[in-house]
Amino acid sequence: MLTDPQLQQIMPNLARAQRALYLPHLNRAMQAHAIDTALRSAAFVAQLAHESGEFRWMEEIWGPTAAQLRYEPPGELAQRLGNTQPGDGKRFKGRGPIQITGRFNYGKYGELLGIDLLTDPARAAAPEIAFATAALYWQSNGLNELADQRLFVAITRRINGGSNGLADRQMYYARAQVVLGAGAAPRSRAPALRRGYEAIAAEQAAPRPATRTPPPRKPATNKAAAKPTAPRKAAAKKAAAPRRA
Repeated sequence: MLTDPQLQQIMPNLARAQRALYLPHLNRAMQAHAIDTALRSAAFVAQLAHESGEFRWMEEIWGPTAAQLRYEPPGELAQRLGNTQPGDGKRFKGRGPIQITGRFNYGKYGELLGIDLLTDPARAAAPEIAFATAALYWQSNGLNELADQRLFVAITRRINGGSNGLADRQMYYARAQVVLGAGAAPRSRAPALRRGYEAIAAEQAAPRPATRTPPPRKPATNKAAAKPTAPRKAAAKKAAAPRRA
């Protein structure tokens, strides 16, 4: 479990009153969704710190901006988010420290938590719901396993869809590892299982062992041809013997 001094060191801009408000809900959500090691906790808290500006923004500020207008149907992004009704973009805007967005996600995570977020989407910003949805999203998307392998960039891509704000995220991650005692990366680990083209690429990139060229072979000599056969020896002796009168 995170302590107040630890959270303060990781998020120095978070006010004391907000730490007192959020910390119990943060710890409860982490325990419920197996974010229970130093490595998992460091990665989780670092990503949340960046996404929410150290828990200052638990709800997306609505403009609407040009990007936010794409949440509204019709449109490709609105369709992917499951927004089908006029006003769904604002109604189901990003909420919580990981900013779940869209009618589809509100329905999915609300159902998993046993909460009706479709009827009352504003509840997603309440601390007890906000941290629960963030931790559930984390666990259900396999981010605990990526955190175990210190694959922080892969976690960022799974959350963000890219690597936006990576330097800021890594700054929080490095700080959280020190504060939580996650330690340095091990020097050697068992090789991770690879899939498909990844395994082929790794095999092609691996240096191949040097092959030694065998020395040239000497031509074989026909020893049988070099030595006279028994009949030839006899003939030679006969030719060399003196003839009798």
